Amino acid sequence: MIYCVEDDDSSRELILYALRGADFTAEGFPDGKSLFKALQKELPDLILLDIMLPEEDGISILQKLRESHDTEDIPVIMETAKGTEYDKVRGLDLGADDYLVKPFGMMEMLSRVRAVLRRSGKTSQKNVLRQDAIELQEGSHRVYSDGQEITLTLKEYELLHLFMKHPGRVYTREELLRQVWEEDFAGETRTVDVHIGTLRSKLGKAGQQIETVRGVGYRMGASR
Repeated sequence: MIYCVEDDDSSRELILYALRGADFTAEGFPDGKSLFKALQKELPDLILLDIMLPEEDGISILQKLRESHDTEDIPVIMETAKGTEYDKVRGLDLGADDYLVKPFGMMEMLSRVRAVLRRSGKTSQKNVLRQDAIELQEGSHRVYSDGQEITLTLKEYELLHLFMKHPGRVYTREELLRQVWEEDFAGETRTVDVHIGTLRSKLGKAGQQIETVRGVGYRMGASR
């Protein structure tokens, strides 16, 4: 997973389009606040971080990333404006792994991303999660059950992805609402039950691996 922090909507969407077209999984954020919220749910393999951001600039965000035990080792590529030598030096001094000078081409961006991932020993391409008969390809968002590709809705995919990333962990319905729907639906935990039911049905026999923990919630059972 690659996170892109860029406040310009068109630039952010172009970067995400290029990353996904190169078979990376990628998510975009307009500011530091939304980035740190996402970091609480999932840590990426790399962050593309613009320096010029609203409210809190990229240098300050980078400093916070390097000061936190959870994020200190995440590779960061800074996006700097042409001619801002001081910002580039500060970024590198604070632990940035590389930088891109705006405006930059998508081929250059992809080349630098791959190079930093190689140096860090990380990879975001073609990540595949497997749990017995279930296979989930993170890069393409494709899911296979017993070798057959199945079509899932976005929420069904996100539920399955969460379960497969953390097999054996029990999630309450409220936790699933927060993590997959990203908000509290007071009294609407039935939404989770309905989606779990359709997900199990689409997975066929493999759907039995999504276990109900009576009185608590759901979990992905351990491999058999």
